[in-house]
Amino acid sequence: MKEVYDSVIARDPNQPEFHQAVEEVLDSLGPVIQAHPEFLPVVRSIVEAERIIQFRVPWWDDDGNLRVNRGFRIQMNSAIGPYKGGLRFHPSVNQSILKFLAFEQVFKNSLTGLPMGGGKGGSDFDPKGKSDSEVMRFCQSFMMELWRHIGADLDVPAGDIGVGGREIGYLFGMYKKLANEFVGILTGKGRSYGGSLIRPEATGYGLVYFAREMLATTGKSIEGAVCSVSGSGNVAQFASEKVLDLGGKVVTMSDSSGWIHDPAGIDREKLDWIMDLKNNRRGRISEYADHFDGVTYTKSQPEPASNGLWGVDVDVALPCATQNEINEEEAKMLVANTVIAVAEGANMPCTPEAVEVFQSNGVLFAPGKASNAGGVATSGLEMSQNSLRMSWTREEVDAHLDRIMINIHKNAFDTAEKYGMPGNYVAGANIAGFLKVADAMSAQGLL
Repeated sequence: MKEVYDSVIARDPNQPEFHQAVEEVLDSLGPVIQAHPEFLPVVRSIVEAERIIQFRVPWWDDDGNLRVNRGFRIQMNSAIGPYKGGLRFHPSVNQSILKFLAFEQVFKNSLTGLPMGGGKGGSDFDPKGKSDSEVMRFCQSFMMELWRHIGADLDVPAGDIGVGGREIGYLFGMYKKLANEFVGILTGKGRSYGGSLIRPEATGYGLVYFAREMLATTGKSIEGAVCSVSGSGNVAQFASEKVLDLGGKVVTMSDSSGWIHDPAGIDREKLDWIMDLKNNRRGRISEYADHFDGVTYTKSQPEPASNGLWGVDVDVALPCATQNEINEEEAKMLVANTVIAVAEGANMPCTPEAVEVFQSNGVLFAPGKASNAGGVATSGLEMSQNSLRMSWTREEVDAHLDRIMINIHKNAFDTAEKYGMPGNYVAGANIAGFLKVADAMSAQGLL
């Protein structure tokens, strides 16, 4: 495993996010390779993307100035199905971050049990502060190159940070015009043109379903639990909603400006207010503290200062903002406050050091590739509905999602036990996701 990891660093020395993702998976696979030495060639192959596409995205702003961004699509692995993974529009986007996300996506998609490979893409374009017409022109230019590399049976992108319903609509419209066909080429579409019910809610709902199953192994429940949630976007909003559905209490949320602590709990009325603030008015979470009594707002501190949000005394922590938002010191703060469970709603929001703190202190810890797989699982369900030319009810989709998350939990839990690491969801998820892909790759000749 060390030899493989060293070769990854030697080939791509300036990709720390990708290195972190690879190291986390390889650390789990030692027992698998001992039991199945025939899979060692798979390990050497799986860390290399099948295809990396980079392209120029020129577009005109409202003042008539030509802007140029970079576009990417990482087609990581297609052993078990078409490439599947989101598009991210954010200034931080680069090849390292997208390779990290695409690598994670391979195992996440494998865990869902659906026939989906792993991919990721996006651009360093920032939709914040742009007019609708500027976003539309950018999306159309982006798709003018991407369309030749995707297809319903080849690569089906979805949304991610900076890519919501508006962007998906513009991207889909341009693909339809260029390809002269109406197919389920993107997921996260509007309901009027092939989208699925529950898709916006899926990642947050699925996260809480997984946390519920994890807590149940120790005889505990979401009901009555006090929960800290970071972020205030799509995942955080619907994770909070599902916590309320199951009888829990959410006391924190955040955005890039800072975080709020509401000891009384963010009830449904308050959550609706936050959804309107973030989705319609595009405001800051600090406004919540101005609007509701008894709320504390804390401004974000420059890194590496600690995020005090994780010092709040809670039973369950649900980090839903961004990668590496919980470091070792913040993990120790949660442990000191006797947190029971931590489940990742974002992609790798806990540093490796933080994960070690949780695991060494007996905290139930769910890695994002397992606990936030609900989003891509429901994207897979949208693909199924598109192929069938039909729509399922909200209740049907939610039931499918719940069942998939139960199965992901069982698979990760049972696999960890089988390989001598009971309760280690990181190892269980990595090994279970790897074994399915490895078997398919071997059967196909490792092409």
